[in-house]
Amino acid sequence: MSGWSETWTWIDGTWHEGNPPMMGPRTHAAWLGSSVFDGARSFEGTTPDLDLHCQRVNDSALALALKPTMQVGEMMELALEGAKKFSPDKQLYIKPMYWAEGDGAGVIAADPESTRFCMCLFDAPMAGKEAANSITLSHFRRPTIETMPVNAKAGCLYPNNARAMAEAKGRGFDNAVVLDMLGNVAELTSANIFMAKDGVVHTPVPNGTFLAGITRFRVIKLLRDAGYTVHERTLRYEEFLDADEIFSTGNYNKVVPVNRIETRDIQPGPIAAKARALYWDFAHA
Repeated sequence: MSGWSETWTWIDGTWHEGNPPMMGPRTHAAWLGSSVFDGARSFEGTTPDLDLHCQRVNDSALALALKPTMQVGEMMELALEGAKKFSPDKQLYIKPMYWAEGDGAGVIAADPESTRFCMCLFDAPMAGKEAANSITLSHFRRPTIETMPVNAKAGCLYPNNARAMAEAKGRGFDNAVVLDMLGNVAELTSANIFMAKDGVVHTPVPNGTFLAGITRFRVIKLLRDAGYTVHERTLRYEEFLDADEIFSTGNYNKVVPVNRIETRDIQPGPIAAKARALYWDFAHA
C-alpha cells in the first residue's frame, strides 16, 4: 500500500501526525460498523460551510444512536487549529468522526456512553478546473431507511456504493449512477448529480434514500440566486441520457462536469462552469 498523504489527527486532547492507531479488535465500530463521519474542506484560505458539516456529524451520531460529545464551535476551532499544521497551499479534507468503543444491548448494539471522537485532516488535492468524469448505470441500488441508516453519514453505507464504483471502474468509467429501490436516479457513488436541459437544471429530490449533500444545497441556492431555475424532482436515468449537461456536486471535488454517459460524449457546459465559479466566489466571500 502506498503511504498516507500528510495527515494530522486530534484524539483524546492531543494532535498526532500520520495515521494513529485508535481501534482494537473489540472496538464495536471495528467489527459492527458503529461509526459516522463528515467531510469539510480547507482550500485557498477558506473553509466553506464548516459549521454545517460539524453540525451534520452530530446529527449523524444521533441517527446511529451514538452520543455526540463535541459542540459545533469546538469542532470548528479544532479544524482551524489543525489546518495551521499544513502549508497554506494544501487542499485539505477535514473529517470529524464519532464511533462506539463498547458493546451495548445484546452486543450487536453500541453503548452510546462509549462514543469516542477524533478530528482528522489530511492533504487531498481537489479535481482541477478542467476535470470531467465519465459515468454509467450501476445495477446496485440505494437502500431505504427501513434497511439502513440513510439519514446519517455512516461508514456502514459506503461499501454498497464502493462496489458500484468498482464495477464502473472495471467497465472503463469514472463513476456510476445509483438508483433508489423504485428505479429512480438517486446519486453518483461519491457525489450528488445534476442535469440541465434547455437551460433548466434538475436534480433528484431527496427521498430518504441518499444523503442530500451540503455542497448540493449550496449549489442549488447559488444557481437560484443567479437566476437559474432548479427543479428537485423524481428523475429517470433515460432523462440523463438525453441531457444537455450533467455535473456532480460533492465535498471532495465540489463541482465536476460529466463528459461521457455510457457511449455518448457530452460536452461540459456553461451551467456547470457557472456553478463552479459561483461556488468558488461563495467560498472566498
